[in-house]
Amino acid sequence: MEGERLRPLVLIIEDDLASRRLYAEELTHAGFAVAEAHNGLQAVEKASELLPDAIVTDLGLPGIDGFELCRRIHRDPRLGKIPLVAITGRYFSAMDIARARREGCHAVLIKPFVGDDLVAEIRKAMGPECDSSPSG
Repeated sequence: MEGERLRPLVLIIEDDLASRRLYAEELTHAGFAVAEAHNGLQAVEKASELLPDAIVTDLGLPGIDGFELCRRIHRDPRLGKIPLVAITGRYFSAMDIARARREGCHAVLIKPFVGDDLVAEIRKAMGPECDSSPSG
């Protein structure tokens, strides 16, 4: 069927271009298709348009921060079932992590982390139906 995705699509929301490219490279290498957004407003639009299989978002976004972004996605009937993995570069307390989970995040990764950790958290959040092994 035309338009059917062959690989799971992950939307990456990160305002730092270098980090966004690094995550995209890691996920592409792991067999995922990748779309990117650089802020929360753009992310909401892209998520609604693309209906990705998973979303990775920085919590420290300008404008709509990652908490608000996750809240909006989690409460949207079309987007609410999409697994969310949050990343952050600053110290987060247990209360902050609990807040991220309340807003719909399946996991929170603290930078720096290795790409394998991100891939593993996405696969875990997506569940057993996630088949993103590279075909080769």
